[in-house]
Amino acid sequence: MVNQYEAVFIMTPVLSEEQMRETVQKFHNYLLEKGAEIVMEDNWGLRKLAYPIQKKSTGFYHLIEFRAEGDLVANLEIALKRDERVIRFLTVKLDKHAIAYSDKKRAMHKDAKATVSN
Repeated sequence: MVNQYEAVFIMTPVLSEEQMRETVQKFHNYLLEKGAEIVMEDNWGLRKLAYPIQKKSTGFYHLIEFRAEGDLVANLEIALKRDERVIRFLTVKLDKHAIAYSDKKRAMHKDAKATVSN
């Protein structure tokens, strides 16, 4: 059964902009190769961590919302664990309320952009 998921991962702050983009692209391509449908991606940039991880106090955050079969998530998380550039990650299955909220938020953001550009 196809479900909708949200995966947030934090990359080490010692990466260059190029290395950070390569890491994001790696997981984006991984999802597409495994048959997932990317719903939305959001680069949150460099942010302060709530607590130090591997003696780092900041990290590059990236969110990917996608639709896929449930077994894909376990494989994605294994790939995230194996990549030394990723210091933390969290994958959440979205319920119908979270999906509705996410869709509504995207629509509001799209409307706000359209208003600003006019």
